[in-house]
Amino acid sequence: MRIVTRPDFDGIVCAVLLFDVLDIQPPVKWVEPSDIQKGNEKIGEGDVLANLPFDKRCSLWFDHHFTNEIDTPFEGAFEMAPSAARVVYDHYRKQFTKDFSELVEAADKIDAADLTIDEVNYPERYPYVLLSMTVKIPGREEAYWNHLVTLLCAGDIASVMADPEVQQRCRETTEENDEYRELLLAHTKMEGHVSVTDFRTFDEAPAGNRFLVFSLFPESVVNVKIHHHDDDKGKVVVHLGHSIFNWGCHVNVGQLLAGFEGGGHRGAGATTFSAGKADDYIPKILDTLIQNESNE
Repeated sequence: MRIVTRPDFDGIVCAVLLFDVLDIQPPVKWVEPSDIQKGNEKIGEGDVLANLPFDKRCSLWFDHHFTNEIDTPFEGAFEMAPSAARVVYDHYRKQFTKDFSELVEAADKIDAADLTIDEVNYPERYPYVLLSMTVKIPGREEAYWNHLVTLLCAGDIASVMADPEVQQRCRETTEENDEYRELLLAHTKMEGHVSVTDFRTFDEAPAGNRFLVFSLFPESVVNVKIHHHDDDKGKVVVHLGHSIFNWGCHVNVGQLLAGFEGGGHRGAGATTFSAGKADDYIPKILDTLIQNESNE
């Protein structure tokens, strides 16, 4: 049996909850949603999928993404909740060995981007927000992700933040966010009410505070971030996100990206596709966002 989840803060919290209630031994199997969608990951009996698209070979599935909802009968739970962790938590609410309510509330807040301007501009003042930003996809840092799962299973946020490796990651993340601010200003342009951040000139996509673009470009109602896939330069990754401060985007992002090999929530999503399709896909995505008409 394995816990199979996505390497983001929501996925980490899902793993913490599932390890607490199920007889499964670590480590976690970390995969991207596209690996499940395209059948690139071997899923088998006993596997517990969380925060990922459904795979009929798994034994349990938990998710909350709009584009992942299915009609097929399955074991587990699916809800339109703020986080996949909330779905797991509600499903096993009376079976946990400790109180995870604060951790799940943090996962809800972060995954739903329910943040204040101060939390976005100064995440170092908010432990859960800063901790979530240390979880980065580039580099495939499975050892660190598993380390966080172990820490969060065992202790509270104060003890987690006191861990030497976590402290070092938090310092690096704070420095990285400062650099990312300058890169966003240099590589983002406005197209109507859409901010477009194009990092395709970089060999490795810059990483940083994903919400910062909304405070830097307050007139934007949605951001489009484009970069090459870190492990395969023949692929392009496009992230879309409604502004968390300027609520004027009427486009369901997950539904839009479902037509371009991706998916997600109403307010945020991503897609990965062959670089040869970029000149076709990206203008169509931008045109829909610029028109800003409801697609629901």
